[in-house]
Amino acid sequence: MLVTKRNGKTEELVFAKLKKVIDYACADYPACKPLELETALLPLFRDGIETKEVQRALIRVAAEKTTAEEPDWQYVAARLLAYDLYKEAGLHRQYESFGYGDFYGLVVRLTGQGQYGRYILEHYTEQEVRELGAYLKTERDKLFHYLGLQTLVDRYLIKGPSHEVLELPQEMFMGVAMHLAMKEQDRVHWAKQFYDVLSRLEMTVATPTLSNARKPFHQLSSCFIDTVPDTLWGIYNSDQSFAQVSKFGGGMGIYLGKVRSRGSSIRGYKGAAGGVIPWIKQFNNTAVAVDQLGVRSGAVAVYLDVWHRDILDFLNVKTNNGDDRMKAHDIFPGVCVPDLFMRRVEERGVWYLFDPHEVRQVKGYSLEDSWGEEWERRYEECVADPALTKQELPAIDIMKRILASSFETGTPFLFFRDTVNRANPNKHEGMIYCSNLCTEICQNMSPTELITTEHEDGVITTRQRSGDFVVCNLSSLNLGRVSTKEDIARVVPIQMRMMDNVIDLNYYPVPQAAITNRKYRAVGLGTSGYHQMLAQEGVAWESEEHLKRADELYEWINYCAVKASMELAREKGAYSRFAGSEWESGAYFDKRGYTGEDWQALKADVAQHGVRNGWMFAVAPTATTSLISGSTAGIDPVFSRMYVEEKKNRIIPQTVPNLNERTYWYYKEAHQIDQAWSIRAAGLRQRHVDQGQSFNLYITPQISAKEFMELYLQAWREGLKTIYYCRNRSLDVEECAACSA
Repeated sequence: MLVTKRNGKTEELVFAKLKKVIDYACADYPACKPLELETALLPLFRDGIETKEVQRALIRVAAEKTTAEEPDWQYVAARLLAYDLYKEAGLHRQYESFGYGDFYGLVVRLTGQGQYGRYILEHYTEQEVRELGAYLKTERDKLFHYLGLQTLVDRYLIKGPSHEVLELPQEMFMGVAMHLAMKEQDRVHWAKQFYDVLSRLEMTVATPTLSNARKPFHQLSSCFIDTVPDTLWGIYNSDQSFAQVSKFGGGMGIYLGKVRSRGSSIRGYKGAAGGVIPWIKQFNNTAVAVDQLGVRSGAVAVYLDVWHRDILDFLNVKTNNGDDRMKAHDIFPGVCVPDLFMRRVEERGVWYLFDPHEVRQVKGYSLEDSWGEEWERRYEECVADPALTKQELPAIDIMKRILASSFETGTPFLFFRDTVNRANPNKHEGMIYCSNLCTEICQNMSPTELITTEHEDGVITTRQRSGDFVVCNLSSLNLGRVSTKEDIARVVPIQMRMMDNVIDLNYYPVPQAAITNRKYRAVGLGTSGYHQMLAQEGVAWESEEHLKRADELYEWINYCAVKASMELAREKGAYSRFAGSEWESGAYFDKRGYTGEDWQALKADVAQHGVRNGWMFAVAPTATTSLISGSTAGIDPVFSRMYVEEKKNRIIPQTVPNLNERTYWYYKEAHQIDQAWSIRAAGLRQRHVDQGQSFNLYITPQISAKEFMELYLQAWREGLKTIYYCRNRSLDVEECAACSA
């Protein structure tokens, strides 16, 4: 029988060669017998079959053999896929050796083709690139399971114009590391440090960073947040900013609480305003139209205050009942909720809705521009003022609308605005109105304003005053691999340096994003592999031991992050708004009860040297990048111990990480867990997280309305800042690809 090789030549089939490949893939996995693959492959042979087809059939067979009883087949499939990648890269890059070729030659080639940014070769000498190429640890490709490596191939590795494989996994990690280290004084040293933590899968960077670092258009941030002013120019400026962000792969959070409600006046004409829904539909259309190079639709979360007069229409914007002209099915709604509303729900009290434009006209202030006691005082003033139009209804009725939408659509997200602003270490510079697309970012916000528009000799000049346009720079510590105090203390400072470098190396789609990001230098250190860590340590999710572990672990991660940021400030300078912050005053440490000797010493160091980053800790969902690292996603419990992924019209079996007889019972599935335990754990973590957590609720259709509402009340009482999706077992919800850090 003849076979056709990848280079087009034919030769006689030598089964011993194929057996050698199978033996190579099954090595280290005694439960995976090579004979099973050989037997499954035999019926596929025919005269003239291509060796590429044989290899890919092997990969498919191995992947499909993955079961809860034999999970190692996914690693066998990954080795077979890596073998296929090595062969393809050697063919297309024209080198003879099996595995990796000349790294410097690859960088030069991809730069010439416009796939690498020229800045890499401008910052590194040939000798330095060759040194870094020699540092590649190709054996780390064995850390991938099949779905992780296939995801890397499909979405992140650089390919040629015909989708031919050019870049291999370790080269990709080094390319990202070189970009993020290129302005360090000892760039080669830091490139190696960054490469090591990435390639050992000890941490992941956000999807835009992993995808775009080293490329000409290096937009590295996951998500952005804008505040929309109540002007026509401001609304369309926000829409234009969203389009630019989406073009380069970012998601958006948009706060619409300043925009006047339906029936409000325009230039004194009563009843002229259409309210927020038409503008939400506009953002919806932009999300669909600016589709990120055809890879996916744009993604946007729109937030509105629970006292806004359009809130009832807003809560129906994604549901399937009602007037379709009032729907926007592609946006993700979020509701901003003050403490007073939650108290009124508890006591079954009355709630009032207002038009923000009318409040500004009558009272001379914007109700949304305050929080806490000041907001409550102003709210009561508005309630008592007969000059203001208001709508009165039971608070519980609005809560029921929130619960109904959440049960049906998984949204709205909830943003507990008083909790967020109380914990804000930079309240001296502003306030926080809402969160982002994945509810983990909480940073100061303000609208961009138009100053003038002038023209001369056919040139139009527009002058704007930049608002605080929030930027999310994310990475996640993989707790499935890094969970000891020593390992966390080793990896977190490297992560913090990488994320801080993103701020200076980023390609910003709009100028106000660059201004804000360099003003506060905010980053978002997060975690993945949380349930994996608990299972590996033999800690039950529904246990006091879990709560104790969560509290101690996240306090330690936070300590390491703050210390690393202080050290960066000592080396490179503090962020520009450090003076007057709760970092400087020490209130940040006092509010969280950090009274230990180590914390007090760090508090003194921060007061003396500052911190490099105005915000540091934010836990993203990591749905995509946790596949690559072979860990569980974010802080969530696993959805299922064994599941299937649909990829390119194929069903790929997948198990949770390190599934064995010992871990099986500790991987209790999300919908079987009492959500009160998850909320309590999130509340303990929240004390140490200066921003938010992408925290999901998991419910079944059998939950009662009273039990459902109690989950939201408990989350508020426990001090959570946000609630992401409510994942009903009977409901599919769409993951945020942009923030999959």
